[in-house]
Amino acid sequence: LSPRPPAAENKFAKFLLSCLKCCFWCLEKFIKFLNRNAYIMIAIYGTNFCTSARNAFFLLMRNIIRVAVLDKVTDFLFFLGKLLIVGSVGILAFFFFTHRIKLVQDTAPPLNYYWVPILTVIVGSYLIAHGFFSVYGMCVDTLFLCFCEDLERNDGSPERPYYMSPELSEILLKGHLEPSKSADSQG
Repeated sequence: LSPRPPAAENKFAKFLLSCLKCCFWCLEKFIKFLNRNAYIMIAIYGTNFCTSARNAFFLLMRNIIRVAVLDKVTDFLFFLGKLLIVGSVGILAFFFFTHRIKLVQDTAPPLNYYWVPILTVIVGSYLIAHGFFSVYGMCVDTLFLCFCEDLERNDGSPERPYYMSPELSEILLKGHLEPSKSADSQG
């Protein structure tokens, strides 16, 4: 008789553990998404958490395509912003610590290994940029939820006008307003 392999080497156990990790990762992302939008709805309406979470979830599900597009566009813009900030700070730190900036050449300490402080500055600038952009991300989500609420409560008529700014309506309602204009011109 050959001895049984330990549980850590069991292929089924590894597969099951991987599936559970994936499920819990998805659950964590969903709960973070739900919490973020529920807190926005609490701030807007002052309702309790469960009601706000339900209202936010159904509002976003009714506008799922807009949510996906906005999420990807803002993620890309925030990535470019972080890349620009971290890159420029990294280049500036490189020139500072290698004494290539004549103006502050005497203030930089002489170093044998300048990569450690440069990498520290780069990591620090990334963390700070990430913190600032997460605040902007919350603002974008808040404005988007207000936009979706405005679309559902108002129709743009003189009796129920949109409360969004004309610039925002021009950007986000291009495809939404085109069919009504063409229907008016045909009738």
